Amino acid sequence: MEKALGWGILATGWIAELFTQDLIDAGLTVAAVGSRSPEKAAAFAQRFGISNAHGSYEDLVADPDVDIIYVATPHPQHVAAALLALDAGKHILIEKPFTLNAPEARQIVERAASKNRVVLEAMWTRFLPHMRRIHEVIDAGTLGTLRSLTAEHKQSLPTDPHHRLNALDLGGGALLDLGIYPISFAFDILGLPTEVKATARFKDTGVDAEVATVMQHANAAISLTTSALDCAGPNTAVIYGSKARIEIASVWYSPTSFRVIDQEGAILEEFIETVTGRGMQFQAFEMERLVRSGSASKVMKPEETIAIMETLDEVRRQIVLVYPSEQGMS
Repeated sequence: MEKALGWGILATGWIAELFTQDLIDAGLTVAAVGSRSPEKAAAFAQRFGISNAHGSYEDLVADPDVDIIYVATPHPQHVAAALLALDAGKHILIEKPFTLNAPEARQIVERAASKNRVVLEAMWTRFLPHMRRIHEVIDAGTLGTLRSLTAEHKQSLPTDPHHRLNALDLGGGALLDLGIYPISFAFDILGLPTEVKATARFKDTGVDAEVATVMQHANAAISLTTSALDCAGPNTAVIYGSKARIEIASVWYSPTSFRVIDQEGAILEEFIETVTGRGMQFQAFEMERLVRSGSASKVMKPEETIAIMETLDEVRRQIVLVYPSEQGMS
């Protein structure tokens, strides 16, 4: 029987709580948690029955029972936490967005390669059952030639100007927290874009309240995405082909259903599958498979993560969105 891999949870916020619960429910081993606050680490460990609580990230990555570090800090802290874990010899799963920008993403990927460690972006949507089946449908030629896709991610989120989502210095705004989902989805289905056009509106705090993109991909296929943090939407997505389309139900980036519909409106397939928890365990299964096999993911390649961050950088260039930590950078 294979030795269980030990997970270390770096940071104790809301997303870390959701992921940890899915890990535990899936029967995976959470060996330790680390926080810059010993009290928060201890409380988190007690809540989830975790054996080891560390009052610093340095102690967490040094824990011999930990094989994989899940980085769940705010975006600007991802690069430092990831490099810390890699230098300690740990494999890393980094919450999306992977980093603030492409240079940081490239630094992490290169360091992981030099350390022979696995690095994966926690774009959990890609590993969900409905997304795996969607790829099978596309690969079977059921849709014909892919023409376009539309996807949105709109939520009504906290308006407190001091909240992380509304703080420019913490990488707040619609693009990195919400827009990453449909933009990554466009990459996943249509491949790298050859042209990117973006527009946005802003909040008084300087963060982007809403961002929209139109991207052209291979074979002239087009993707349209919209994301907003101050107005709730149905959050559906559609993939259009020359023979049929796929309508993904709300919420498209979470465990959900979809229908394949031909040009005459006939339903060719309806996919429905029950998933336990939030569905974040599927990315953990993939991460453990990669660690055991020593291979890179075919679903979320490190090189694609860098390319996505480059696209987000281009979107920010067009909408004139610069984070304080980047001021003065060329």
